Amino acid sequence: QPFRPNRPSLQQPQQSPYQKPRIPPKDQTQAKQKFDTPLDWSYPLDPKPEPKIIGSSEARTPVAANSVRAECRENMVHVEAKHDLLGIGQLIQLEDLTLGDCPMSGFDNINQVLIFESPLQSCGSQLRMTTNSLIYIFTLFYKPKPLANTPLIRTNDAMILIEWHYPRKHNVSSLALIPTWTPFSAAKYAEELLYFSMRLMTADWQYERAGNMYVLGDMVNIEASVMQYFHVPLRIFVDSCVATLEPNINANPRYAFIENHGCLIDAKMTGSHSQFMPRSADYKLYFQLEAFRFQSQKGSDPINPQKTKIPVQAASDYPATLDMIFITCHLKATTIAFPIDFEYKACSFINTWREAGGNDGVCG
Repeated sequence: QPFRPNRPSLQQPQQSPYQKPRIPPKDQTQAKQKFDTPLDWSYPLDPKPEPKIIGSSEARTPVAANSVRAECRENMVHVEAKHDLLGIGQLIQLEDLTLGDCPMSGFDNINQVLIFESPLQSCGSQLRMTTNSLIYIFTLFYKPKPLANTPLIRTNDAMILIEWHYPRKHNVSSLALIPTWTPFSAAKYAEELLYFSMRLMTADWQYERAGNMYVLGDMVNIEASVMQYFHVPLRIFVDSCVATLEPNINANPRYAFIENHGCLIDAKMTGSHSQFMPRSADYKLYFQLEAFRFQSQKGSDPINPQKTKIPVQAASDYPATLDMIFITCHLKATTIAFPIDFEYKACSFINTWREAGGNDGVCG
């Protein structure tokens, strides 16, 4: 019997649990897919716009800029215009503003002001006459140019008419011409009336005081003024003041509390708070006088100004009286171009001599 070696039996490989089962091949023939029901589909609707809130569209009411100031001078005009001409916070270009056909005369860097000065017959002025006045009319033109190298302009053209009124009638006289004297051109005189006034003022200096009754120790606020009219600008001074019991400056008793061409000596003599107030305008001058009475009003010794001041708390110790005190002052005025000096001053004693306009050196 022939020898046959033993052969190992072949084992069938076991199927892995992760191995996909074999799928018998299907028929590879393509077929059109059919749906049981028709599809219901259409394009989506456009989104609805959100509601818009519309704000107010009322036009803003323009407000006057109040940016131009004009001054009449004897033979020329002076105009100042703010760099922010339209009052909107936007500075104009300097060359865009002219007085007629004349450019500006100068620029104030501190106050940001354009300055124009011109004779009355220049810069395209027009003259119009009425019965009592000569009226010179100038036009301030604002013509903005494009900004930098752009075609943009953010403001509109503007035209401002300015009128200067001068009186036609003057009372003018001159001295006789004598060849050996000063030439006539240096000796011309013009005479006009100056109107001065004095009035009692309220504590805030805003209004005229209704009554003239004061308690001892009160401050009497007094305003001295001169009317400007068509004069060159004037500055007023109180040269002297006298208090009396009747409207007579030479009556006795009398108390001169302003003397020496404008020195208010009451504070130095009596220790009061009487003083000139700092000037707010050249044609007005305010001063305070502490209320007092004369000793003779009580029927005692003759007046002694150093004893006339009564403390406020002691005012009730004295009986009420209807006696009046009259204050008479000598007022004078100069042009503002005239310097303040020893004869034209308003000095008060406040620990030392002080001048109302700040020129303390003239009070010595």
